[in-house]
Amino acid sequence: MTAISAASPASFASGSVLARRNPTVKLALLFVVSLAMVFIFDPVTPAVLYVVALAAVVASTRLPLRTLALGHVPFLAFGLGILMVNALSRPGHILWDAGPLRITAEGLSVGGSLALRTLVIGILAIGFIASTDGVALMGSLHQHARLGSRITYAVLAGYRMLQEMPREWQTIRQAHAVRAQLRPDGSLPSGLAAYGRAAFALLVVSVRKGERMAQSLESRGLGLTPRTTWRKIPLTRTDWLMAAAVLAVLGGIVYASHVLGFLEGYDALFS
Repeated sequence: MTAISAASPASFASGSVLARRNPTVKLALLFVVSLAMVFIFDPVTPAVLYVVALAAVVASTRLPLRTLALGHVPFLAFGLGILMVNALSRPGHILWDAGPLRITAEGLSVGGSLALRTLVIGILAIGFIASTDGVALMGSLHQHARLGSRITYAVLAGYRMLQEMPREWQTIRQAHAVRAQLRPDGSLPSGLAAYGRAAFALLVVSVRKGERMAQSLESRGLGLTPRTTWRKIPLTRTDWLMAAAVLAVLGGIVYASHVLGFLEGYDALFS
């Protein structure tokens, strides 16, 4: 489980500005920004985008700094790995040489760009996860993105099962503790074998619950059309204004980077 989910950031950001925006619009913006980052290979442009995105997420989600920092850990580790691989393996002008190891300027530039790209996508993903309820997301995708009802309700059922898994795991562990043979010192047995038995029991319980849930969905006419929506997810003018502002900022930063001579595309990989 990631640090961001472990900290349950949705509880912090539930009443924030970003949490009130339409989930489909936020997901689409995350996809567009991530797609734009694929074509950028200079370190300056993603660095500026990261600073702007970080400020926007902090201001619009009200996440505690500790939760935000923990959410960065996997992205920082991945970005550092990309930076090191490119710096040590990409040919170019050698900045440092120690036997078989050498660091090139081109490797640092491309690696830094890819690492900063990871951080940009990471901070946007953290903001999206922290401000978006899973049920509201699927409902919005069904209502506004025309996602099929079979996929929508199947994912919602799976999401509900995932929410209940920690409680199921605790129940199974407690049941095993009641029936377990105590050690000579009076303590409960632990180790891989005990956790393996609990994991197998959880798997069996989940499979049986999934089968019952599938039968329940089918008996209620899953997939039949037309269907009505009880709790509608609004798509307001503010959502469109947010989308326009994000795209304008993204386009403005990329254009300014191009005018100033920092912007580089795929040519940086072969220079």
